[in-house]
Amino acid sequence: MSRIGRKPIPLPKGVDVKIEGTSVTVKGGKGSLSFGIMPDISVALEEGDVIVSRANETKNVKAAHGMTRAILNNMVVGVSQGFEKALEIIGVGYRAQMQGKNLVLALGYSHPIDFVPPAGIELAVEGTTKVIVRGIDRQLVGQTAANIREFRPPEPYKGKGIRYVGEYVIRKAGKAGGK
Repeated sequence: MSRIGRKPIPLPKGVDVKIEGTSVTVKGGKGSLSFGIMPDISVALEEGDVIVSRANETKNVKAAHGMTRAILNNMVVGVSQGFEKALEIIGVGYRAQMQGKNLVLALGYSHPIDFVPPAGIELAVEGTTKVIVRGIDRQLVGQTAANIREFRPPEPYKGKGIRYVGEYVIRKAGKAGGK
């Protein structure tokens, strides 16, 4: 049996889980999320915990068991605490600023990049070189941060570009040059 799938999901105060057929809706202080589960996976509420179980032992159902539990746990954490990813911009003249809800990036191109965040995502800029992505959907927060990083990924010679806070970029030596 799946080690992750058999662990119960504890529900913090203020989080409500509604199970209707193959749809699970989680509501909390920060918002509401819903997820459709496979027909062979069952979700039940027992004594303030959410229990995920499976009907049979086929390969697809076994794979979906732990994944379903992990997604439901991320939904519970998201509506109660939220998720956040931080990006840092490194490079001379590289900067970020907010214009309303949009993020405007100057990354050494001939034009500024105007990034419109998807619904459910909040962007914040600290100083001019740190961008913070916040939201209740873990997958959407991570994908949005990856999309922003994609505009100028860190390059290996000088380390310039957009990287996650704490990300280590392996540096290359570059040309040896003639003396």
